Amino acid sequence: MNVDRRLDSTLAARASHPRYRAAVGCVCGLFLLGGCASLRVTDPERTATEQFLLSQAAIEAVEPFSFVVLRGRRIFVDDSYFAAAEKEFVLGELRARLLLAGVQISPKREDAEIVLEVRSGGVGIDRYESLLGIPAIGASAAAAAAGAGVPIASIVTPEIAITKEIKQVGFASVAYVAYWADTGEVVDNSGPSVGKAYRDDWWLFGFGPRTIGTIPPVDHQIE
Repeated sequence: MNVDRRLDSTLAARASHPRYRAAVGCVCGLFLLGGCASLRVTDPERTATEQFLLSQAAIEAVEPFSFVVLRGRRIFVDDSYFAAAEKEFVLGELRARLLLAGVQISPKREDAEIVLEVRSGGVGIDRYESLLGIPAIGASAAAAAAGAGVPIASIVTPEIAITKEIKQVGFASVAYVAYWADTGEVVDNSGPSVGKAYRDDWWLFGFGPRTIGTIPPVDHQIE
């Protein structure tokens, strides 16, 4: 009984000590904070890299156009023959270039002096991969089986790379022809102007990636 009383008195003394109460309060606070914290992560359908590659290529394609002949004219931009991807951004860049050149853009075809037909040879991304080493064995077969919903037992060996490179190049081709709205006589035209943007990721002995390119958010740029 004396031992129990001494133990109870010791515990009571510790519980009443300011440092003990502060420590208990901190622990309870941490538990409460940990229980209330949450993080929501979403993955959009299109990556920022894809969008930057296509938009930067479109900027490069429109950049050479001067539109000196069309300065001061009312222009209607006809995009009915522009069927490539990123149509809105490419046409937006073209319209901005026209406005900066002193061209008046008419929202209606019947109010325009000149019709500007825009076309594209293509807007897209090419991907190049190279590997010096031993590729992963069985990964493609396992992925194909999983995609088909077929459960199979497979052994996948890891990739052993001395050097590895993944390069993505975005291309955009833009061309136009301008003609008088009433007669159809050609006023101005351009050949296909091709813009290009790229991102290059590479690894050395498993370290990396080091990224270079002409789009954000890469760390390094080279001409």
